[in-house]
Amino acid sequence: MRERLSPILAPYRGQRGALIPVLQKVQEELGYLPEEAVSEIAYFLGVSESEVYGVASFYAQFRFIRQGEHTIKVCQGTACHVRGGPRILEAVERELGIQSGETTEDYKFSLARVACFGSCALAPVLVVDKTVYGRMTTAKARKILAEY
Repeated sequence: MRERLSPILAPYRGQRGALIPVLQKVQEELGYLPEEAVSEIAYFLGVSESEVYGVASFYAQFRFIRQGEHTIKVCQGTACHVRGGPRILEAVERELGIQSGETTEDYKFSLARVACFGSCALAPVLVVDKTVYGRMTTAKARKILAEY
């Protein structure tokens, strides 16, 4: 882990105030913040592991669990909820065999339930990675998943 992270961490050695940018760069490299990476970050910056965990766990952008290759988000905001968002989420959960907040065993997909995308006119909405799919139905959701 040290060899992989050294090029990222070396410019920040001892810079306690660089914790957030370092966390962002390490997560960009690894996709999440495994325990070994937290230890390396603490070592390079000269802070405790608990401080690194404290900061990383405060912000929703940081993850401690490996995510899937593709992230699927199903909107459950008011407009999406009224137009069938819960059915879409249930269909995706059944299709992938996981619940919201989980990742498939093969690390192909991670599934998340989100409060609102701000695409209410397209409700219900499903997002795969950065692609927004609107006016979703359970059949369309299964077809979209099959494409990935």
